[in-house]
Amino acid sequence: MSSTFHGLETSLRGLRTHQSALNTTGHNISNASTPGYSRQRVNFSQTEPYPAAARNRPQVPGQMGTGVEAGTVQRVRESFLDLQFRGENTKSGYWASRSDALQKMEEVMNEPSDHGLAKTMDRFWQSLQDLAVNPEDSGARSVVRQRGIALAETFNYLSSSLNSIRDDFKTQIDVTAKEINSIAEQINDINKQIGEIEPHGYLTNDLYDKRDALVDRLSELANVKVTAVGSGGQSLDIAEGKYTIELMDASGNSIGTLVDGANLTGNTLEILDSDSNGLMDSFALTPFGSNTQGPATPIENFTSKGKLLGLIESYGKEDTGGNVSGIYPEMLSKVDEMAYQFATEFNNVHESGYGLSSTSPNTNTGKKFFDELTSTQGAASQIKLHSDVTGANGLNNIAASTDGNAGDGSNALALGEVKDETFTFSSGDSTLQSFYEGIIGEMAVDAQQANRLMDNSNTLKQSVEERRQSVSGVSLDEEMTKMMQFQHAYNAAARNITSIDEMLDRIINGMGRVGR
Repeated sequence: MSSTFHGLETSLRGLRTHQSALNTTGHNISNASTPGYSRQRVNFSQTEPYPAAARNRPQVPGQMGTGVEAGTVQRVRESFLDLQFRGENTKSGYWASRSDALQKMEEVMNEPSDHGLAKTMDRFWQSLQDLAVNPEDSGARSVVRQRGIALAETFNYLSSSLNSIRDDFKTQIDVTAKEINSIAEQINDINKQIGEIEPHGYLTNDLYDKRDALVDRLSELANVKVTAVGSGGQSLDIAEGKYTIELMDASGNSIGTLVDGANLTGNTLEILDSDSNGLMDSFALTPFGSNTQGPATPIENFTSKGKLLGLIESYGKEDTGGNVSGIYPEMLSKVDEMAYQFATEFNNVHESGYGLSSTSPNTNTGKKFFDELTSTQGAASQIKLHSDVTGANGLNNIAASTDGNAGDGSNALALGEVKDETFTFSSGDSTLQSFYEGIIGEMAVDAQQANRLMDNSNTLKQSVEERRQSVSGVSLDEEMTKMMQFQHAYNAAARNITSIDEMLDRIINGMGRVGR
């Protein structure tokens, strides 16, 4: 036979359990606006019925329920949505990085506009046409010189601006690598805390949230794979364990471990310029706290898409074969190539012509218009007018004539025809104008693609995030409904205690008073 006070104990359990549920509801409401918070729920479970199945059990019909208890407090989260979100977050970080780099490049190139290189060259060619008509006019000569200076300064500006932005990407690479390492160390610390708590049968919901927020941020910086490792001991089946986090390449293969959940350690990531030539050529993973750098791996193996890879590809890298690639190095190389070809050929034509002198025809003195460029590398930053045309008597040294006669402007025409000459560039034979149009066109297409893919990945990421929030986010309407449900259940359990109390009062105080 069950105890006289069986009903009181059963109701008391109802009170305690629903009070716990109300406390959890209050926790959810309090954190409704907390970033990264996942709503929690109390898992209700029935307590053991009475009597327990045994040979010497009381002979009562059936088993009576003994109430309810709060089994666990579990956060509501769907791991598949986390996986989807992080995948899209990785793509978004990569394309956003490339889009930003190309947008800055477009702003520097400033094409088409009245201030770009194309317009500046057009003005220079036009000034030569004018000089061909009036070869003796000092005004026409001055315009040629000034527009030559403007053209050289435009090349200088493009080179310095592109290099300046590129240097900024180097800083961003360092900052991003440090952020990755900081996140890895924080996750490792959380792993240690989880590993100490879970074996006692608890769920570390707040630590799970904090860790997942870090993993979300990490997924934007690099492509990572998360694997859970059990904490052992008396961990619950629904415990999430410790995280092992690996860097993944473009093919889905691991290229290194950032956090080792099994051994509660990890590695710091370093992007290296081992030969100090200004280009990233390798990366290394060094154990936490070690003073000895881990083995260097060629940079071409770092294909873990994310913001960091986008920055590396913008800044530039050098593979083991010495090949240089990158958005900015390639553009700088093309601008240098264009400046070198232009200045060299223009000088060749200019040196074959004649300027003005006191005698006519005069003697060809082989004057240069631009300073001689010895190498393609850095040509855009070095191009400037030669002292032959900027110094004393410089205007008269502009070689407009092919025969030395003052009224002859045929060499000015030949100088203007440099525009239509075919040069041998690294990308093939082309005129200066076509080559430059190709550069700008390729940049525009790349920028459009980066913007499109960034928008696509952002849209997908937002869609997944909304689905994730529909599962894990706190809905105040839902919490209020649950609060009323738990409140009424609490009230009903209290009312049940009152009923049992009245029943016991009748038995204890009202019975056995006959005849008194």
